[in-house]
Amino acid sequence: MPYIIAAPCIDVMDKSCVEECPVDCIYEGDRKLYINPKECIDCGACEPVCPVEAISQDRRAAPEHLGFVEDNRRFFTERLPGRGEPIGAPGGSHKTGRIGVDTPTVADH
Repeated sequence: MPYIIAAPCIDVMDKSCVEECPVDCIYEGDRKLYINPKECIDCGACEPVCPVEAISQDRRAAPEHLGFVEDNRRFFTERLPGRGEPIGAPGGSHKTGRIGVDTPTVADH
């Protein structure tokens, strides 16, 4: 997974990263944004525009945010509460719109 969004995004969701993403791979949960690892092209355009420094490459995640590496992947590969199937890789967040639900890790944060 190239880039992840960690805890500082929870309840902030500035969305500057969404505007910068050239491939539309940043999806909106209820309280946090998530980067789709299958759609991200590892360009890094999202990282410098995040006002709360929540975005990093997975291999450079701060120790206190390491759990968000796996959590970001789970948002797309596991069935989220209230949804019938995993989100997968639909080809851009414009196709799904706001997802409106988070992983249990974020919901319980």
